[in-house]
Amino acid sequence: MTEPSPPADQPRNPLHGVTLEAMVRALEANYGWDELARRIPIRCFTHDPSVNSSLKFLRKTPWARDKVEGLYLFMLREARRSGRG
Repeated sequence: MTEPSPPADQPRNPLHGVTLEAMVRALEANYGWDELARRIPIRCFTHDPSVNSSLKFLRKTPWARDKVEGLYLFMLREARRSGRG
């Protein structure tokens, strides 16, 4: 059996290799559900939020996923700026 080839190298893409679940967990850990809901006011963050319900919604809703990815990238930039990343 042959080994799967490694993923293409994308050193300039900070989202490469980061799962949606990892993004949601990192955002929740950094901001908490209340602040996350304030920054991205979508129902999966505002009403009884959980990682699983958020993933279910975000996988079906490209515009919401784009907002989550944007906030995740913003969080990474802020962490680098403040010396945390």
